[in-house]
Amino acid sequence: MVLKVFFPSCCSSADSGILIGRWISEQNSAVILAVVHFPFIPVQVKQYLGEVQRVTKVSVSVLGSWSNSKQEKEESLSEFLEDLGTIFCHEPWIQISKEGDSKFWSCSTLQKHSKNPQEEEIILVYYDQRKVMLSHLHPPLDTAGQGAEDASKLSAIFDTVARSQVLFMTDRYDEGPIKLTHWQSDGVEASIIVELLKQASVPACMLLAFLLSLLSGICRSRVLKFWPLSFLWSKLSTCEQLGHRLQHLQVISSNKKAQNQNQLMRKANIFVSLLVDVALGILLMSWLYRKNRIGHLADTLIPVADHVAEELQDLLQWLMGAPAGLKMNRALDQVLGRFFLYHIHLWISYIHLLSPFIEMILWYVGLSACLGLTVALCILSDIIALLTFHIYCFYVYGARLYCLKIYGLSSLWRLFRGKKWNVLRQRVDSCSYDLDQLFIGTLLFTILLFLLPTTALYYLVFTLLRLLVVIVQGLIHLLVDLIDSLPLYSLILRLCRSYRLAGESLSSAPAALEAFCIMCLILINPLSYGGVVQTYRLPTYSCYPRDSWASLCKKLFLGELIYPWKHKGDKQN
Repeated sequence: MVLKVFFPSCCSSADSGILIGRWISEQNSAVILAVVHFPFIPVQVKQYLGEVQRVTKVSVSVLGSWSNSKQEKEESLSEFLEDLGTIFCHEPWIQISKEGDSKFWSCSTLQKHSKNPQEEEIILVYYDQRKVMLSHLHPPLDTAGQGAEDASKLSAIFDTVARSQVLFMTDRYDEGPIKLTHWQSDGVEASIIVELLKQASVPACMLLAFLLSLLSGICRSRVLKFWPLSFLWSKLSTCEQLGHRLQHLQVISSNKKAQNQNQLMRKANIFVSLLVDVALGILLMSWLYRKNRIGHLADTLIPVADHVAEELQDLLQWLMGAPAGLKMNRALDQVLGRFFLYHIHLWISYIHLLSPFIEMILWYVGLSACLGLTVALCILSDIIALLTFHIYCFYVYGARLYCLKIYGLSSLWRLFRGKKWNVLRQRVDSCSYDLDQLFIGTLLFTILLFLLPTTALYYLVFTLLRLLVVIVQGLIHLLVDLIDSLPLYSLILRLCRSYRLAGESLSSAPAALEAFCIMCLILINPLSYGGVVQTYRLPTYSCYPRDSWASLCKKLFLGELIYPWKHKGDKQN
C-alpha cells in the first residue's frame, strides 16, 4: 500500500506537536492542515476540532505527531508522541520527524490495532497552503481518461483546504489554549481599506439596487410597448446595449451571495468590464470636448455627406447610360435611375435641413460617452445607419424587384414543364395547362427574362454598397462584443496571480528520497489564457451569423434581405 501525506510547506519549521487534518480513505491519503503545539489539553483539542467540523463540514481529526528536534533527539519526547496515538485513536498514526535543518525527514506509520501490520511506502507531498486555498482547480476539458480521475482526486485536496478556512483564523497571537501553525500563523491577513469598502458597499449596493429596480420598472411599463417606442427599442443598437448594461448593474448590485467560484468570477468580470468601459468612455469624451473637436467634426460631416451623394449621382448617371458597354432596357433603366435620383435629392434636402442642428446633436451625443465606450460605439453605429438610410432604401428596392422577377421566372419555368407549386403540401405537382395559359406564360416569361439584366445590375451595385455599410457596422459590433464579453478580471488574475486559476493538471517534482519515503513538491500549472477566456467569457446581447457561406450566397442570389450581424430575440453565450 502507498500512503500519500500532503504536508503544508509552512509547517516545516513549526515546533513539535500533533498533526490535524482530514483522512481520505478512498485515496488512502492524509491532508495535513495545521500543527497544534505543546502544551495542550487533549479534551480541548477534541472540542475545538468538533467545532471546526461543525462549521466547515469537513471531518477534521488528529492524524499523527510532528517532531522538530532542533537540538539532540530526546527519547522521552518521541515516546510521548507515540503515546498520543492511544488518546486520539486514529489508524494509521502518522509520525513525521525532522532533525534541525536537515533536508531528510523521517516518516513512518503506527498500526497498533491492526492484526497484520504492514510497512507502507509513504509519499510525502509538500504543498503551498496559501496558494492551494486561494486557487480554483478547473476540471479538464476531456472528461474521460486518467486525467479526469487524477483531477477528481486533486479536487478533494483543494476542496479540503478551501473549506477549512475557519481553521486558519486562529493564529499564534490568540489567547486561547490552542496554538496552531499554518499559513496565517503570523497573523490573519487584513486590510483597513478593504474592511471600510466592505462596510460602505452595503448601503451603496442597496441604493443602486433600488434605482435599478425603479428604472427596470419604467422599462417594462406599457408606455414603451407602443409602436414608435417599441420599434426604436428593438432596432437601435444603443437601446440594446443600454439594456445589456442594465442587466449587468442588476447582477452587481444584487444582495444574493455568490454560490460558487464561477458566479463570483462572473460578478468580478462584469464589475471590471464596466469600470474599464466607463473609463474609456470618459477618455473619449474628454478628447472630443478638447480643442472644439466636435465643432470640427460637425463642419466635416456635411461636406462628406454631400460628397457621398454626388458620388451616388454619378454612379446612377453611369448606370442610366451603357455601363461597361452593356445594353440595358432603356425604358426601365430611365425609370429606375430617375426614381433613385429623386431619393438622393430628398436625402440631400434632409441633410441640409438638419445642418444647423448637427453640432448641437453631436454635442449632446458626446455626453453619452460617460456611460461607456460601448454605448458611444453603438451610437456611432446608429448614426452610420441613419446617414446611410438612402443606401438601405436603394438596396431594399432593388432586392424586392430582383426577388420578384426571380420567383416569377421560376414559377413560369414550372409552367413550361407542366408543373406547379402545391402550397398546401409544399411540393411540386404535375398540372395540365390550356393553350391560353401557355401563351400568357410565355409572354410574361419573355418580358421578365429580358428585363432581368437591368434589374440585376441595379441590385448588384446597391447590394455591394449595402455590404460595405454592413461590414463597417459589423466591425463596430465586434468591438462592442469584445469589450462586453472579455473577462478582464480573470485575465488580470491570470497575469498577476496565476496560481488562483489552477489548470487541468498539477505536477509534482521529487525533492529528496529516503527508505520507504518519497518526498515531492506540488507545482500548480495555471490555466492558459485561451482557457481563461473560454471558461469565463461573458454572454453578449448580439449574435453572430449562424448561416453558412452557401446559404448566404443563396440568399444573395435569390434577392432575400440579409442582416448578418444580428438576429432578433437570440442571445450569444
